[in-house]
Amino acid sequence: MTSTTDANAATPGRDSEYGELRAELATLTTEAFRPELAEIDRLDTLEIARIMNGEDRTVPTAVAARLPEIAAAIDGTAARMARGGRLIYAGAGTPGRLGILDASECPPTFNTDPSEVIGLIAGGPSAIITAVEGAEDSKELAAADLDALDLTLDDTVVGISASGRTPYAIGAVEHARAKGALTIGLSCNADSALGAAAEHPVEIVVGPELLTGSTRLKAGTAQKLVLNMLSTITMIRLGKTYGNLMVDVRASNEKLRARSRRIVALATGASDEEIEAALAATDGEVKNAILTILGQVDGPTAATLLSASDGHLRAALAAAPRTTT
Repeated sequence: MTSTTDANAATPGRDSEYGELRAELATLTTEAFRPELAEIDRLDTLEIARIMNGEDRTVPTAVAARLPEIAAAIDGTAARMARGGRLIYAGAGTPGRLGILDASECPPTFNTDPSEVIGLIAGGPSAIITAVEGAEDSKELAAADLDALDLTLDDTVVGISASGRTPYAIGAVEHARAKGALTIGLSCNADSALGAAAEHPVEIVVGPELLTGSTRLKAGTAQKLVLNMLSTITMIRLGKTYGNLMVDVRASNEKLRARSRRIVALATGASDEEIEAALAATDGEVKNAILTILGQVDGPTAATLLSASDGHLRAALAAAPRTTT
């Protein structure tokens, strides 16, 4: 017998609330049911894999359709970060985890401080592994998470939500915009509430998922591709690369130390002995080592030139007394 006080018991108010939510979800492309796949579980494994692979191939095309919006968002982000601002991702569930993943890759790849690119997930760090019930439904939680970071006018906040209706992501963008920060709304539905809330809406419409509503699939892939662009191209604009070389890489392990030496070699064509001497003279800083070789300057001079050039190696090389580019 079910108790009338059971917390899970249906109530007229809750039925109405769930009915409205079901109706809203039914309008979303990311939630659409695909009857042609209704018996996919009866297919052999290879055929399912082929279907899924075919679905995945449509994602880059959907991203390509929004490249102008993505580029505008990147330019705005880079301009603010050049003034000392931060890049902050905010999302719930898979989108939140993707933001944290992208943020966590920036320090070893571009030698950024962990405080420069930040990932926020509804429910806090524990939600990375275990879902925190109800956290994604709170705009107030997003505002509190951002307030804890002391937002500035030079910060950029990226709300990430496949549906484009997640309150946490929308709340983050609304709160950040009210504070004067730049805002980007990354979603996978057209005309989303998240896009409407953001200064830069980026809506990658990838269509219904292989598994109805499983937005960790195509939607997740699309979000990852856009976040790759957002952080990588922003770092290129900030002078964190020289050509396509990661000259700000942080050599924190043996693989990265070997990669550092290879990057110096590719950039300069110098011998192993010259590379080792350059790295020794610059405390292992790849960008500085390249400048000592190509600009024919010593370590302290390289550091001074790079500081004056805001870390842009090409500009520092142009300012070097003797340049052999």
